[in-house]
Amino acid sequence: MQPLKLFPHDANTQSLRQALWRSRIGHQITHESEGQLLWLADPRQRGEAELILGRWAQGEPLESFAPAPGQARRGETMTLLHKLPVTVAMVTISLLIFALVGLWGDALIVMLTIVPVNVVGNQIVYPPLTEALSSGQVWRLLSPAFLHFGWMHLVFNLMWVWYFGRQIELLQGSRMMLLLLLLAGVGANVAQYLTGTVLFGGMSGVVYAMLGHVWLMSRKAPASGFFVPTMLVVFMLGWMVFTMTSAAGSVGFGNVANEAHLGGLLVGLATGWYHASRHVKKR
Repeated sequence: MQPLKLFPHDANTQSLRQALWRSRIGHQITHESEGQLLWLADPRQRGEAELILGRWAQGEPLESFAPAPGQARRGETMTLLHKLPVTVAMVTISLLIFALVGLWGDALIVMLTIVPVNVVGNQIVYPPLTEALSSGQVWRLLSPAFLHFGWMHLVFNLMWVWYFGRQIELLQGSRMMLLLLLLAGVGANVAQYLTGTVLFGGMSGVVYAMLGHVWLMSRKAPASGFFVPTMLVVFMLGWMVFTMTSAAGSVGFGNVANEAHLGGLLVGLATGWYHASRHVKKR
């Protein structure tokens, strides 16, 4: 069971529950000290449940809401995707760039690294970031986030982008998701650059920002609807610490952008704290 939404004690959820059952979404409502807590039996149905929950919250009629196989089911999927333009764009652009790097190779990578790099002899040479920015190459502050150097790197990052991005964009809107992408993407890339590294890439800095944001929202404002399993938080923070040690390199996990992870996490904790505090004050 996964917690989905916390309602006030006096909320009438009868029509919502009936719609969930008609859509074969297993659930349960428990009475907690903070209010009525809706639990989801199968986390894979979270997207469908959130669609119904959104319609219910807007006061739309749910009497005719029923399972929609085939074309109608695809329509629900498209509706969900239309509500996630930033998350979908992050995934799509990352996949597109990964495919194009396979075609164009180093030429595209050099266009997207935080500064333009060249190899002279056996050494990598590059101008300072300020020079690249002053020449109008402002995109380089963010573009490394969309670079991935292998299938595992790509799939691992995009899996978490979809998991966390879907929550943020559905619950707080596309502006919040875009803001988090820009703040965390630029912040993580600059943090990594300041260590003297220029050949790096990946969405993991943004992923750690989303982790921090969702975790603090779920902890400080449980009624906001955010949720992340405690063991997932422990795993991802443990992984970040592990990759900072020499042991990571000895088992084949060297060259990890640790500063980008940490920089992104700090951005997410800051935004999560700010928005959770605002959410609590509004109640």
